[in-house]
Amino acid sequence: MRDPYAILGVRRNAGQDEIKAAWRSVAKAVHPDHNQDDPLATQRFAEAGKAYELLRDPVLRSRYDRVRREAELRRMEAMKQKMRGPEPAEEPVDAETAEEAISRIFGVEPQAQPSPSKPKAAPQRPVDKGEAPADTRTEAVADSKREEASRLEATALRRSAAPAADLVAAIVRRIRGRIAKPAEKVPDLAVDVNVSIEQVVNRARLSVELPDGETVKLSIPPGTTDGQAIRLKEQGYRVTGMARGDVLATLRINQEGPFRTQGLDLVTTLPLDLEDAVLGCDTVLETPSGSVTVTVPAWSGSDKVIRIAGAGLRGADGEAGDLLVELRLMLREKPDDKVTDLMRSLRHGLYL
Repeated sequence: MRDPYAILGVRRNAGQDEIKAAWRSVAKAVHPDHNQDDPLATQRFAEAGKAYELLRDPVLRSRYDRVRREAELRRMEAMKQKMRGPEPAEEPVDAETAEEAISRIFGVEPQAQPSPSKPKAAPQRPVDKGEAPADTRTEAVADSKREEASRLEATALRRSAAPAADLVAAIVRRIRGRIAKPAEKVPDLAVDVNVSIEQVVNRARLSVELPDGETVKLSIPPGTTDGQAIRLKEQGYRVTGMARGDVLATLRINQEGPFRTQGLDLVTTLPLDLEDAVLGCDTVLETPSGSVTVTVPAWSGSDKVIRIAGAGLRGADGEAGDLLVELRLMLREKPDDKVTDLMRSLRHGLYL
């Protein structure tokens, strides 16, 4: 089956209303009754129906998103492994020579060191007739052996005395002037988080479940508005050999209750009967931030908006938005004879 989001033409973070509207549009466009000349209309209609059935079910949709993301992670890991290529086999490091060990690590051939020269043989002096040749040769050989032993002892002392210093010096020479290349970062994970106005006012701490099944904690910051994005550092997907990505959480404030938001302003509707609209009144509203008294002026119609300063959401700087009260004129549930007679007399120019 193809990608259900692509079939319905919706975003991956689309809500249920958007998915339902897209399904109706696609179903109407590909319905076999409207495409009798298209032999594939039935197949496309069935495909759209399966896509809608999958996306309308939160459990099936979450499972599909998780499987799709895991497949993407495996593909990214395979591409990363292909780009890196086969790893070279490790070679044994000679602990005796620091230059050779660091050269193997950094891939640089060690500089050739001059090999110790062999001791020169003592020049043979011409033997005078009056000297003893055997004694002279014996003394020269002894001097040569003593010189060779001293040289070997000094070399052994140098190698055993400062291997750590040689190793540190070799490392410094290799990395001096080089800048370590930062690891490539995994793309950010974008999620939508639905919150209520009360949670925004109380700056609640939420638990957000990610598509891969992990749960992260999110604190609503002061001054939060609808559509605000919060970045959670290094809380996203993990991929071997790459820096962990971030979670980009977009807050969606529920607008279906008695209050809705416009930035930091709160908007609500106040129903009025005919008497209160004509004569005016005072009424108390319970808002997410507390009780507010609203004064309705006399002769207020449904097109009037009453603004109460400072009764909205509080911003990050401590300043609060306003409360906007939209008036709506309502009639009583049961007809009132007096009101009916009054309206009839006004229509016909009669006064009681």
